Amino acid sequence: MASNTSKTARASVRAGQAGQGGALSVLGEFKYLIPLNSGKHAYVRNLTNGKTAHLRTDSEAFVEEIRTLAAAGHAAKVRAEINGLAAAFPEHGWDATEKRLVEAGVFEG
Repeated sequence: MASNTSKTARASVRAGQAGQGGALSVLGEFKYLIPLNSGKHAYVRNLTNGKTAHLRTDSEAFVEEIRTLAAAGHAAKVRAEINGLAAAFPEHGWDATEKRLVEAGVFEG
């Protein structure tokens, strides 16, 4: 019996399954933060809801988005990623961003 779906639709489904969610992956690691504008903004990729938010790194919305990730068990990885950004781009203020998150109690269990 012939399939009713087109060849293109089947290929699209296979491609989507191969990516499993379309997450940005570097050497198999999921990246939570994509820095923009010298660290003033970032895309925050949220595994819990599958959405990517474009936020100012000094905003309350950024803190809440990171808090959501931390509450879902991703605190250590997000903090390591922020530390990596601070080391790679010391002039972008990622150390201040981490300090703000710590002061807000985001990484506390």
